[in-house]
Amino acid sequence: MPRKTVAFHTLGCKLNYSETSTLSRMLEQEGFVKKDFEDHADVYVLNTCSVTENADKECRQIVRRIQRKAPESLVIITGCYAQLKPKEIASIPGVDLVLGAAEKFNIAEHIREISKGDSAKICSCDIEEVSGFHSSYSLLDRTRTFLKVQDGCDYNCSFCTIPMARGKSRSDSISNVVRQAEALAEKGVREIVLTGVNLGDFGKGEHGNARSENFFQLVQALDRVEGIDRLRISSIEPNLLGNDIISFVGESRKFMPHFHIPLQSGSNRILGLMRRRYRRELYAQKVAQIKTLMPHCAIGVDVIVGFPGETEIEFQETFDFLHELDVSYLHVFTYSERDHTLATTMDGVVPINLRHDRNKMLRNLSYKKMQWFTKQHEGQIRKVLFEGHEKQQMMEGYTDNYIRVSTPFRPEWRNQLVDWRL
Repeated sequence: MPRKTVAFHTLGCKLNYSETSTLSRMLEQEGFVKKDFEDHADVYVLNTCSVTENADKECRQIVRRIQRKAPESLVIITGCYAQLKPKEIASIPGVDLVLGAAEKFNIAEHIREISKGDSAKICSCDIEEVSGFHSSYSLLDRTRTFLKVQDGCDYNCSFCTIPMARGKSRSDSISNVVRQAEALAEKGVREIVLTGVNLGDFGKGEHGNARSENFFQLVQALDRVEGIDRLRISSIEPNLLGNDIISFVGESRKFMPHFHIPLQSGSNRILGLMRRRYRRELYAQKVAQIKTLMPHCAIGVDVIVGFPGETEIEFQETFDFLHELDVSYLHVFTYSERDHTLATTMDGVVPINLRHDRNKMLRNLSYKKMQWFTKQHEGQIRKVLFEGHEKQQMMEGYTDNYIRVSTPFRPEWRNQLVDWRL
């Protein structure tokens, strides 16, 4: 009897990618054969995001595409959108199963219990009941893996649905993360990117109970793991990025000179409305400290445009702040209203066309920032870790400080660190 096939598609963040990869390995262990999402499969699993309205729309569009291509196949939706709006998803024609945050890792068991043609089944619970931590990692071409070490968030930023979708902050233990890193090293992985919802809050166990562990201790422990050449911190709140972490990365040979630090706004008034736990002065201090210790360090920034109450004055404050700040690139998000968030009740709604204009201005600034950052390193020799996959006879890799390099494909450079003159 032929084995059933399964295909996956992921929307959203690195955390989602690590979880999708884990779900894929779980189903392969159950006897499923993994297929490309564009191929025909018996089961399609869509791991969703709900940070923006576009992610919700994309989910619906993908389900319709599957229905046209394979109307007899099972369609399973999980991820943040599935936790936040299970009934809405279950009403989409073609959806067979909706798995909330507590049930996604029981996917194999649920697949056995459903049949095409039955009404959509919802397996979800109140987010307050979600307390366990499930370790996950992505494993594509072995070069780089995203290792999930923390989940959930205890912050309540006024624009954000993630605490409602993922629950309270909780994390793995240091000893278990180290074991995972050692196992990944044995698989040939050269670089690990640490991921989580609120990474700097690492240390809380299941049910949010505090352990006598913190993120700095995790960083120190991972630095001693043999066989891993590179470690990166995916994203960390500025108020949780301690001076001890910055100093340690500055001296480490394994932790790369690369930070991604969310800002969201360069206006203190808007930061207050967003319920962020820092002000721009602290952010500037962190950037200055990093650059003093590591002038070559890449710093990425998350920023939101068009938040309620953001006038031209506040947007200009943000633009000027970022223009002057010694950062390398921006991830720019256009604010979109999310149900059950405080921001939707605020005055001063910014017209959509203005939001898009501001997004374009900051994306242009980001391009110039990255061009300038790259130009500063021209002529230097830096190690590049080349990825294994080929794109149109080309291959790509990143320097330690996150400058992307592209070169004609050479199979002997797959998953290798190569000295490269920029």
